[in-house]
Amino acid sequence: MENKTNGSVEAKPKVENGQLPDPADWAVTDVVNYFKAAGFEEQATAFQDQEIDGKSLLLMTRNDVLTGLSIKLGPALKIYEYHVKPLQTQHLKSNANAS
Repeated sequence: MENKTNGSVEAKPKVENGQLPDPADWAVTDVVNYFKAAGFEEQATAFQDQEIDGKSLLLMTRNDVLTGLSIKLGPALKIYEYHVKPLQTQHLKSNANAS
């Protein structure tokens, strides 16, 4: 975590071995910061409002993202297809390799 000049604390997931750490370990602030860094500044607040941490993010379905977060359809589709689904796939692969 890093202190910013305005006094807020930024918890950014660190990249390890060219990959993000397992999203299952992310706190709500990590999820929010991930989506802000991905260019979804406005939509990131929906994850904060709904208290979506990494474990919750990995359980989300397409329908959850499209309807449960109350965000516009265009950004919601991009968030699911280009971020949530790949994070879920990465998590499953890394867990399969760990077994």
